Amino acid sequence: MSDAAFRVVALEAVYERTSFNSGSVSLDRYFRDQVTQDIRRRVSACFVAVAAEQRIAGYYTLASSSMLLTELPAAMAKKLPRYPLVPAVRMGRLAVDLVFRGRGLGAALLVDALDRAARSEIAAFSLVVDAKDESAVAFYRHHGFIALPDSPLTLFLPLATLRQSPHA
Repeated sequence: MSDAAFRVVALEAVYERTSFNSGSVSLDRYFRDQVTQDIRRRVSACFVAVAAEQRIAGYYTLASSSMLLTELPAAMAKKLPRYPLVPAVRMGRLAVDLVFRGRGLGAALLVDALDRAARSEIAAFSLVVDAKDESAVAFYRHHGFIALPDSPLTLFLPLATLRQSPHA
């Protein structure tokens, strides 16, 4: 994490979530009401940026996933094994509390997610995201993500590219 004022840890029950407000009703509702069930069922992992006094400044979720080989850009797909599915890690949600906006926390959380996915002992070709809108698409494109040719709101970043060049 680039900002020493935050540390990123796995979500635990000790962290108070009810005051978290990203400005997105669906992201906030998920974080308050659903995330612990998803963690318990092992369908998602949640990581939080914790600020001073244990306040949650932002969060993201990761889950195992896959991509259809045929969805990838043709030049990239032809370099991969001919299996119908390519393993991936999906970042299902990424949100920053309104109080902490403008500090680069969203980018820092994205870098943390990429680092966790790349360091995993379980192989994955890419980190995949589903952008909510064009603003989110611009955010992910700025960080090197590639839109799927037939699904412009679904973007991915091959994890092998993280080893080839510094990423920030």
